[in-house]
Amino acid sequence: MNKYNLPHFGELDLDSLEEYNDVDIEFKGQPVQIDLNFEGKTITPKRLDVVKHFIGQLLEHDERNLKEIRKDYEDGDTVKEYIDHHLEEVGPEEYDGVIDFEDETKTPQEQLLSALRLVRIGLYPDSEDKFAIFDYSIGQELTQYLVVVNTDEKGNLDYMTMES
Repeated sequence: MNKYNLPHFGELDLDSLEEYNDVDIEFKGQPVQIDLNFEGKTITPKRLDVVKHFIGQLLEHDERNLKEIRKDYEDGDTVKEYIDHHLEEVGPEEYDGVIDFEDETKTPQEQLLSALRLVRIGLYPDSEDKFAIFDYSIGQELTQYLVVVNTDEKGNLDYMTMES
């Protein structure tokens, strides 16, 4: 039996993989789900070394993603649409603790942008078209919509979208 010990997931049988594996971790003081998804039943240790290295750099990936999210917002793209949608669709009373409408130093848009938090990471080590998907939310109790950041195995941005 060919085994591999992966941080957060423990021991995996490389010759008989489960299609879907998930764990909840604490990241920056918040719960985050990480799921590990396999298309096939087998994988090489070398490929899981890539996953292990990627998991070891989650803080760096998150920081890079947040910079990309801010840039996307400033460019008026997906994140701007996400923020504007929520300011239009959700009443001010719903934002208690998220937006301080009396704060004159930061606009409600800036406050919502700052409130985006990582809630899920999906890893797809044997997929040809995706490696990692990061889901960001202003609060899962407020909305089902997510800013979704897709990256390659080095954490470089592939594309960003809004999903529900």
